[in-house]
Amino acid sequence: MHHHGYLWTGAKQRFDEEALRRPPHPDPPPASGRPELVQRYKDVRAEFPVVDLPPLETAYWLLKPGRLVRGTWSEPGEAARWLGARLVEYAPRFMSGADRASTRLAALVNSAAEGLGGGADVSLGFYLERPSYLSLALVCCSPNRAQPDRACPLG
Repeated sequence: MHHHGYLWTGAKQRFDEEALRRPPHPDPPPASGRPELVQRYKDVRAEFPVVDLPPLETAYWLLKPGRLVRGTWSEPGEAARWLGARLVEYAPRFMSGADRASTRLAALVNSAAEGLGGGADVSLGFYLERPSYLSLALVCCSPNRAQPDRACPLG
């Protein structure tokens, strides 16, 4: 097992485009269905695999291209340290003063290391200066609990 790190920052409005943050339904709408639904399905089917938006379910990062992986670690502690470094890097921009507190950041890193050690994925999100958002994720790979049949995005 190893862990991949993901980071996304961008406009909160873009983050809220939920249709692009979930994989398309396995069954397409009928060709005789409403044209706008058929087209939307085609758009999501084409865009979800390549768009850099964080997926609604953390394990779905494994469906994304390997170019979005920001780091890979074999040890949970190493992955948690990367997360901690990103939290320190972005903390000055967090909207909430409570989120910037060093004790809070340390608790998040410790919790991440513990969760990863147990095979769980970790996903955190923070509002930055308006209207921006930061999404951080650490995903267990090979295998992932939620997506055990998914191949590693790095091959």
